[in-house]
Amino acid sequence: MTKEELIKILQKFRRGKISEKSVLDKIATLRFESLGFATIDHHRQLRQGFPEVILCEGKTPKQTAEIAKKIFIRSEPLLATRATRQHFIEIKKRISVARYHATARVVTANAPKKILYKGTILVVTGGTSDIPVADEAAITATMFGNKVEKLYDVGVAGIHRLLSHSEKLRRASVIIVVAGMEGALPSVVGGLVDVPVIAVPTSIGYGASLGGVSALLAMLNSCASGVTVVNIDNGFGAGFAASLINKLRG
Repeated sequence: MTKEELIKILQKFRRGKISEKSVLDKIATLRFESLGFATIDHHRQLRQGFPEVILCEGKTPKQTAEIAKKIFIRSEPLLATRATRQHFIEIKKRISVARYHATARVVTANAPKKILYKGTILVVTGGTSDIPVADEAAITATMFGNKVEKLYDVGVAGIHRLLSHSEKLRRASVIIVVAGMEGALPSVVGGLVDVPVIAVPTSIGYGASLGGVSALLAMLNSCASGVTVVNIDNGFGAGFAASLINKLRG
């Protein structure tokens, strides 16, 4: 429930269109709802502007679907990350309009009908292998009501590919840079623009990449100012942070 929806409920009560009991029932379930195996934080949208996001890893498909249904029936945006196709099948049984984004492993429903913030979030990848994490970031930012553009496979091994899109880089309000291997791309991008850059190390790379640790450490040691780093393969975290930044920029 958004602030606007809560205000409308209170206005209806003042006009005598709904009973006091109806108002109390809605407010009683506003803070949280227990399902036994999960406690859903329904108050989160009021606090943070977006409802609770479901991490499907470690949850059974039926558990995930029950949580998703409770969020969906409140007309709140539904975002479930790290979802398998089996998670999606169970959600689809309860939410017919649910959509599965296979590359990103994300399930969505109740997507915003319009762009809420005027800035653009640009998602950039070093290589094609980084796209699953990048798509997770892009879908997250889109579900938060942002305009999102993509610039994929422009890594430092062919730096001319990135430089040919310098105008697109300069137009962005926030840039998410997703890269594995040696993780150098965020530093390059950070040195070209005057907007926040969120670096996402991926677990893509050969032996000494250590499952993304090499890229993570390289990004943490970036010589470009304005680069912030999230955890390995955390596209969701990058999309969330980028949305908060874009919201502040107007």
